Amino acid sequence: MKVLQLAALATAIGCASLAQAADTYTLKVGHFLPSTSNAQVNIIEPWCEQLRQESNDRLKCQLYPSMQLGGTPAKLADMARNGVADIVWTAPAYSAGKFPRVEALELPFMLPYGGKAGNDIIWKFYEQYAKDDFKGYKVLGVFGDGGMDLHTRGKPVKTLADLQGLKLRASSRTAAKTLEALGATPVSMPPAQMTEAISKGVVDGALASWEVVPATKLNEVTQYHSATPAGETAFGYTVLTMLMNQKKFDGMPKDLQEIIDRNSGPALNDRFAAAWDKAMDSARSATPAEGLVAIDAAAYKGMQDATAGVAAAWAKDISAQGIDGQQLVDGVRSLSAR
Repeated sequence: MKVLQLAALATAIGCASLAQAADTYTLKVGHFLPSTSNAQVNIIEPWCEQLRQESNDRLKCQLYPSMQLGGTPAKLADMARNGVADIVWTAPAYSAGKFPRVEALELPFMLPYGGKAGNDIIWKFYEQYAKDDFKGYKVLGVFGDGGMDLHTRGKPVKTLADLQGLKLRASSRTAAKTLEALGATPVSMPPAQMTEAISKGVVDGALASWEVVPATKLNEVTQYHSATPAGETAFGYTVLTMLMNQKKFDGMPKDLQEIIDRNSGPALNDRFAAAWDKAMDSARSATPAEGLVAIDAAAYKGMQDATAGVAAAWAKDISAQGIDGQQLVDGVRSLSAR
């Protein structure tokens, strides 16, 4: 009898261990920046740790920075959809044409500077206007880069005339159209390539967020940093997102789904906003005062006027795809004005 009881106990323990193992999930998280990046160190890693703690070690992350799962940044969204990765952090603009509605957020002079200020508008826009862009994904967060400024090597940009003929890095096709309207020549490239391109004279500078300046050593190859007047909207934005494979999420127990949901959406957006604002403030503060170039109100108005047609042309183009482009433009402006 004792032998049978011990055998039954061993079986029960073994079954419980197997059940626990089956109930443990390791999430493959891929992104395009190095492991030392602000996004990984100050946002993704703490977020993963939060999931681990709240799940009592049943949810864990395995991180794959710098495209270690293969492919290019343009393929990250597909990697999440196809299950190559469980979660990706990416910019929708890298997959040109796949997320058309959120492009409205990247049009010139639409959103205010700052992670928190911009992210609240971006999330509301996503909920009201852009959910159809992300069908087939579990959306964990939609946020922004805090707004972009002009960083140039040998020439300060104070007016519209100063932009004429400059070759500047653009992060997306919308940013490229903005630069064209301002009189510059856009050259599209990811953040990792722009510093070398500036140092070699391939481009004269970049339209980029302050957040990437230290990480990419952009401050070592640019001398001037031009900003729009305080309280005004930014030259442009890059929308960012964390996307999860829907089947992976659906296959999890409800309590683990609730943990992910509780730490996603506005909660994850706020994580990004706090880290982005801190990084942007730190980068600006570390820049010599003589390198900070203020664009005055009159010059700013001239730049706004020069780019006014970009939004109208975008709205017309996207309407040809059966999407009400003007409604999206008006939606961003309304949310931003509020």
